[in-house]
Amino acid sequence: MKKQFLAFIIVILSSAYTYGCGNKNSDASNESADTTKYPPVESKAANTNYKPAFKTQTRAPGVKTTTPYKVDKIAENLGRPWAIIPMPDGRLLMTEKKGFMMIHDANGGFLKKITGLPAVEDGGQGGLLDVVLDPEFTKNKMIYWSFSEKQGAGNLMAVAKGMLNEAAGTVQNISVIFRATPALNSRLHFGSRMLFDKNGYLFVSTGERSILEGRKQAQWLYSGLGKIFRITKDGKPAPGNPFINKKDAMPEIYAYGIRNAQSLDIHPATGELWEAEFGPRGGDELNIIKSGKDYGWPTITYGIEYAGGKVGDGIQQKSGMEQPVYYWDPVLSPSGMSFYKGNTIPEWKNNLFIGGLNSAHIARLVIVNNKVVGEERLLEDKKERFRDVAYHNGMLYTVTDNGNLYRISKK
Repeated sequence: MKKQFLAFIIVILSSAYTYGCGNKNSDASNESADTTKYPPVESKAANTNYKPAFKTQTRAPGVKTTTPYKVDKIAENLGRPWAIIPMPDGRLLMTEKKGFMMIHDANGGFLKKITGLPAVEDGGQGGLLDVVLDPEFTKNKMIYWSFSEKQGAGNLMAVAKGMLNEAAGTVQNISVIFRATPALNSRLHFGSRMLFDKNGYLFVSTGERSILEGRKQAQWLYSGLGKIFRITKDGKPAPGNPFINKKDAMPEIYAYGIRNAQSLDIHPATGELWEAEFGPRGGDELNIIKSGKDYGWPTITYGIEYAGGKVGDGIQQKSGMEQPVYYWDPVLSPSGMSFYKGNTIPEWKNNLFIGGLNSAHIARLVIVNNKVVGEERLLEDKKERFRDVAYHNGMLYTVTDNGNLYRISKK
């Protein structure tokens, strides 16, 4: 009798536990697996003992994809690709840091090399960087790209545009439409992701060039370093920019206080601009970028100097400065990123996928109500630096610093 009673109690408790776990994730709908089931994916000690501003600002619960998917290497020996974007017909346009572009088919097959671009300062983190298609590309064949440009004894991040002539393998009618001044003598932190908004204006990110001379300028509104810009197709300030009428401010600036942003995408459900940027030693950030806001670098940060000391006063929060939605310590080293904009893999819908460089994986983030509620690591077994991630037709494409192209798709 005692054994039967004990068994009955175990069944009741098990049922209550299962019901409770199911309810905990009810507000995540079909966007994720159980976000309470796994420990955080990061198990290494943090570089700091800084306290996050709110729960799950770092080390959110781990999640695991339950839908079967496959990873195929569809091209290799691509040199040093920096950006990959889908073309309207599903072909892939990539940049190579040396200063040319490549077109591949959707299965990775090489189709065309595109040359004739302006000279790039190919050294360190510089070179030919991002590329985007004009919103009317199918009609006008215009493309826009960013690159590091030599300026006197220094260099800077510039944006150019031109008409893609695939048949000739070149770009025509080229003009440089924007430069993130001033030029500095640095091989680092060019930032340089680009993205068109729904109104046809171009978001452009830039870094603060890493050196101390540039770092402080992330807070200066008359400097183009450490900023998110919003410009027209001709490189002029976009209407409605927050500092158009402010004295001694660059009217192209949309937001500031950025360290080095190589990640931009627009949330498919909310329409908000999301950005990820490199912190120093720890403190990589994920932010929602809003007009006129200050994102704090170098005044506030969740990281420390590479040598181990505090950055500035060593503070993490300050009135008037935005908190990151999420941060990593140790670093993710976030490069290109993309929201999953379809439902081919239902649990990935509206999830964010960020290429990690030093971390050597792709981070999948489950986001609910603008908070990260789950994190997963993909492609860890490849042990590569993932430079960019793109979404197209239910699939993710990613390029690596080793020159490999992978496709992630449903089985």
